[in-house]
Amino acid sequence: MSLSAAEAISLEEHYGAHNYHPLPVVLTKGEGVYVWDTDSKRYFDFLSAYSAVNQGHCHPKIVNALVEQSKRLALTSRAFYNDKLGEAERLMAQTFGFDKVLLMNSGAEAVETALKICRRWGYEKKKVSEDQALIVVCDQNFHGRTTTIISFSSDQGAKRAFGPYTAGFIQIPYNDTSALESVLRAHDTIVGFLVEPIQGEAGVNVPDDNYLEACKLLCAKHNVLLIADEIQTGIARTGKLLASCGNCSCTDRHCSQTPQVKPDLLILGKAISGGAYPVSAVLANDHIMEVITPGSHGSTYGGNPVASAVAMAALEVIKEEKLAQNAAELGEYFRAQLIEKIGASPLVDRIRGKGLLNAVLIADHPESETAWNLCLLMKENGLLAKPTHGNIIRFAPPLVINKEQLDECIRIIAQSIKDYELEWQPGLAN
Repeated sequence: MSLSAAEAISLEEHYGAHNYHPLPVVLTKGEGVYVWDTDSKRYFDFLSAYSAVNQGHCHPKIVNALVEQSKRLALTSRAFYNDKLGEAERLMAQTFGFDKVLLMNSGAEAVETALKICRRWGYEKKKVSEDQALIVVCDQNFHGRTTTIISFSSDQGAKRAFGPYTAGFIQIPYNDTSALESVLRAHDTIVGFLVEPIQGEAGVNVPDDNYLEACKLLCAKHNVLLIADEIQTGIARTGKLLASCGNCSCTDRHCSQTPQVKPDLLILGKAISGGAYPVSAVLANDHIMEVITPGSHGSTYGGNPVASAVAMAALEVIKEEKLAQNAAELGEYFRAQLIEKIGASPLVDRIRGKGLLNAVLIADHPESETAWNLCLLMKENGLLAKPTHGNIIRFAPPLVINKEQLDECIRIIAQSIKDYELEWQPGLAN
């Protein structure tokens, strides 16, 4: 017998740690751009599991790869070879233009892996003195919630009362190449610069067009590794295979419209498995990845046969269904329509984004409940989204969405804004 929504919520509240604050909806099924709750109400999913479900919920090709490989061989550990890992590594390396791939499981695990590679490269290749390596990061970053990562986070909700914190990081403003240049000049023990091409958790904070290109040039000048965290922006979300899109096999015509930057270390996760299985990866060329030797890093589940099969299927879906092109074209349309239909609303401060990673900034204090209440209204109207940083609503539907579906979602968003103006804060409508 299926649980009711109230029963499911009650069980989580009673037995689960309270480390999330979900919208009050209990989901039980997903397909493509849709999810259904326990009362069989259908919603558009406009969060896509934080961009993990770019290929849509339960994509048959990905699910089939998961099921068939699980029935054949699920896990060997890396104590032995398996017949899927090498294939997956070859596909990823050739797709993104790198020599080597190191597969892990979660996004945070991949970030930790990249930090370890970068530090060891600094000691063995750049010849920085042991334990003196520094890595530059940006304010308002989000790279996960492990102890090392929160040590350089500016999110006090994730950081407070979890110290002592890991040393070795310098924080600078995002989208500020002058700040990066200054810190690189001031410290000769810097070995890496970790950056998100677009800051997703910060509210889809899109930098200047030449930002990554300028960062790459500065890093190269100072013999520092550029580490791109594309866990949320990668795998076609922003209208290109990668938001940095440097030297990859993507043939999308939209790639030529922005500078191409190849990071020294590329971090992937989320949609690299289409949301079907935890898979993450760090990619680099030989002169960097060769610092990893047997016993220096590993994971029992990292690179297991199921993960490898799923990742290959997920990447094939992106290419076969031209999802980067769809994200680029529908993203432009989505932002134009939002500006036309809600841009003049007193509730809306700004609309920003790239591809199908977009956000509406609510004209209210971050600690207000306006964005949360708007998400509740959208839920009632059949669309699921969630605030980030209090007053920002992120919109990131599965990339398989079509124009007809997107038009319906735009209607729901606009209607919800109007409903809020008329029913929740009627004074705004005057």
